Amino acid sequence: MSRNKKAKTSNKTNKSGTDSENPEWTKKDFARARPAAEVVPEIVAADRRGRGPQKRPTKKLVSLRLDQDIVEHFRARGPGWQVRINSTLRKAVGLP
Repeated sequence: MSRNKKAKTSNKTNKSGTDSENPEWTKKDFARARPAAEVVPEIVAADRRGRGPQKRPTKKLVSLRLDQDIVEHFRARGPGWQVRINSTLRKAVGLP
């Protein structure tokens, strides 16, 4: 087999079927392990940044029971169905 073919079909498993580059952890490995925030705090902090402050007033999360056909009507028109329901309600009560 040529080197090029070997590189394309590189298989990291050994004869026993386990991944030779990522062996199963032992109890000793688990005992030595440290939290990601301790090892690479800048990466963990960047991942946990969140959305940031809202540019527009935040909406109020409520639980609202609607008839099934109403929900199906709005959902059938694709993403943004909750925004469309909000817009329809605003118009119905005369708000801008």
